[in-house]
Amino acid sequence: MAIAAHPDDIEFYMAGTMLLLRRAGWRVHYFNLSQGNLGSKTLPGPRIAAVRRREARQAAALLDATWHPPIRRDLEIFYDDRTLREVAAVVRQVKPTLLLTHSPQDYMEDHVSTCRLAVTAAFARGFPNYRTRPARPAMEGEVAVYHAMPHLLCDPLGQPVTPEFIVNISSVMAEKRAALSAHRSQKEWLDATQGMDSYLRTMEALSAEVGRMSGRFRHGEGWRRHLHAGFCAPQADPLRTTLKRLYATHPRYAQKTKLHRP
Repeated sequence: MAIAAHPDDIEFYMAGTMLLLRRAGWRVHYFNLSQGNLGSKTLPGPRIAAVRRREARQAAALLDATWHPPIRRDLEIFYDDRTLREVAAVVRQVKPTLLLTHSPQDYMEDHVSTCRLAVTAAFARGFPNYRTRPARPAMEGEVAVYHAMPHLLCDPLGQPVTPEFIVNISSVMAEKRAALSAHRSQKEWLDATQGMDSYLRTMEALSAEVGRMSGRFRHGEGWRRHLHAGFCAPQADPLRTTLKRLYATHPRYAQKTKLHRP
């Protein structure tokens, strides 16, 4: 299951890994918390939100993923009681064993809040006394949580962030690009507001840089695994066991792996 903030965030940071998991036989789920209502300089909020909903559903279909509707508006994703109960309800509905979400450090608060909500929702998955909205029974079993790379591969103060490991997405770049291309409304918006100079080229440049970090892959998506405590067994690493040769640990994290993942 991938949980991200806005329509197109999954495609930017997570879609390659999702496509590889789908190829390996996993069922995948696609959940953006926000409807994307601020993503236009010309259309009013409700209209651009409807456009972005259609684009997100098309992208999810291209990823062969189950789409879940958004629950908040842009810049209104907060780590609060009501939102947490709604996110936890979707997590319990899906019952994921592998959860992909944003980096704990990122350039905007919607991403950071989404990360916190996803992690706590996963942590509370099995608490019978925690009531979700709508009500969903507590789920059994483990979930391994992974954090994507932050936007532009650095924290909010501009310090580089090193991935713990890198997934080789070279073989699925065409499909990742097609899924991101489904968000056609965002090209003009991102060019105008963030100087993206084509959101597709930006995604490809970031994927190439992460691939370069591996020393082996042409294109990559970088990940850091959330500490196992409260989520899964210390040795549980379903991305590694599923993707095998498509998974490379960054040398900087070799000692951490030995200490925390027997």
